[in-house]
Amino acid sequence: MITVGLTGSIGMGKSTTAAMFAAEGVPVYDADAEVHALYARGGAAVEPLDAAFPGVVVDGAVDRTRLSQRVVGKPEELKRLEAIVHPLVGMSRVGFFERAVAAGADVVILDIPLLFETGGEARMDAVVVVSAPADLQRQRVLARPGMDEAKLDAILARQTPDAEKRARAHFVIDTGRGLDHAREQVREVLRVLRDPSTTWPPAPLVAPAEPGQ
Repeated sequence: MITVGLTGSIGMGKSTTAAMFAAEGVPVYDADAEVHALYARGGAAVEPLDAAFPGVVVDGAVDRTRLSQRVVGKPEELKRLEAIVHPLVGMSRVGFFERAVAAGADVVILDIPLLFETGGEARMDAVVVVSAPADLQRQRVLARPGMDEAKLDAILARQTPDAEKRARAHFVIDTGRGLDHAREQVREVLRVLRDPSTTWPPAPLVAPAEPGQ
């Protein structure tokens, strides 16, 4: 079974691309969705986070804003948070792999926003980076409720630059040319991954240049 890491900076269309892989019948593990489930009412992270960070649980669920305020800019607190959450996410990932194996999947996608930032690419057979022109990225993100230039710049400052991600990827999906074009790229990635003649690691399908060029 081929394990593929899917990543991309904010506003690049990663979630849409993940849905395209799922539409092709590929099991997709969504790391963000798993964390949301852990923080929700009844989630496995609620009780230990309430004990470690009193006041972050509201109405039985972890308030992500309150939790962020407790750990942002505080390395030791962030480590304490990660020590609680990462093992729980790891357990959910094990269950995902078990289900994928039972279903006979030949390829699985791990949708991980901070793949490079956490060194997770080392555990992948291949890495797919979702990208788009910088102006389109900003346009997409700034259209979101509550988002502004300052918040976007702060988020981008914490993420590996898009150009570096493209340079380190095995495949680049350019979402700047419309959904149909992106879908064709997804299918081509799967074709290459499943081709017995493909050499490993696979050569990039898209050169690491600015998308749309």
